[in-house]
Amino acid sequence: MRVVQVSLRFDAPGGVETMVRELSRRLRAEGDDVRVFASDLYDEGRWEVRTDFRPEVDGVPVRRFPVRKRLIPGVTLPIMIGLVDALSESGADVIHAHSHRYGHVLEAAAVAERRRIPLVVSTHYHPADRREPSHKRALLRLEDVGFGATAYRVARALVVETELEARCLREFAPADRIRVIPPGIDLAAWSHPAEDPPLPRVLPRDYYLFTGRVAPNKGLPALLRAIAALDPAHRRPLVLMGRDWGQQAHLEALAGSLGLSRTVVFLGHVDEPGLYRSVVRAAHALVLPSEYEAFGLVLLEAMAAGTAIVATSVGGVTEVLDGGRCGRLVPYGDGEALSAALRALDDEPTETRRRVEAATERVRSFDWGVTTARIRALYREVTAD
Repeated sequence: MRVVQVSLRFDAPGGVETMVRELSRRLRAEGDDVRVFASDLYDEGRWEVRTDFRPEVDGVPVRRFPVRKRLIPGVTLPIMIGLVDALSESGADVIHAHSHRYGHVLEAAAVAERRRIPLVVSTHYHPADRREPSHKRALLRLEDVGFGATAYRVARALVVETELEARCLREFAPADRIRVIPPGIDLAAWSHPAEDPPLPRVLPRDYYLFTGRVAPNKGLPALLRAIAALDPAHRRPLVLMGRDWGQQAHLEALAGSLGLSRTVVFLGHVDEPGLYRSVVRAAHALVLPSEYEAFGLVLLEAMAAGTAIVATSVGGVTEVLDGGRCGRLVPYGDGEALSAALRALDDEPTETRRRVEAATERVRSFDWGVTTARIRALYREVTAD
């Protein structure tokens, strides 16, 4: 089967990018002809484009297109120049587009409808940020409805990661086309800790860890304040592992004002998988204080590593952590609750261990092999129509 995966960014950090990469390489390893069409954008936060991308990643050919930021004045709707022609000429049996409110999804739908090519869309849906002004939230809602009436009516299947995402999508998209297929993790890679490299010397011992984009929607100021509010017996260093999306300077200033400058480490993006796993395993706890997470792949990584978890009860996080059975959940923006959860990691060791054990058991059902098999079955389903 010839499949074209369409993603704004590829071979770059991010949950969507990880999913596209894992699906593409695994499908290709099973004999499918898979290619990725992506833009030349590396960092969406800084709008950083590159020309030095590899033409092939993990054995998967990648074709790049110039990206334009605005299709409609006042609306960030990235569009890839030349994508429509390339998809039309691709000979694809299936087009699989990723993300929501992005121009390349509309482009893929236009080609799919005209050429009668089955279209699958993985929405990775994110509702409007609650911090946005009301007029911006209204505009984003109009985009939701617009996508539901156009691209999603062309698509033969809409893939979501959680039941919550499915409920959100049913408000504006055809409900009968929605399929819940969670992403996964490479469980085999996480099962041999002795094979991974030692920690970098720059890291402190026994630290709280955040991993992800260092971005405004990740709730990191609240995390710094929560750590500062802890008594010395519970306070630990904080390691932030991930690329800066314009928030690091603000966090450095805040850490200084809270007296945490010497205990906050900005590790940056760690590209080497073994080293990444070592950093997650060595953490006292993974803390994910985000304003929203559609799923939160980092949660699966901590679960596989046997690392305790504290996270905000937002988006798909509650489902991933099984309602709190696999990690402590706190309301977003509640600094007192976050501090209390961090203290409880030490004050309630039996409960902490129970949650870690439950997480270790639960994560076994999230494997990229299972995800890939379900996506492949979906391709067969939509091409048989």
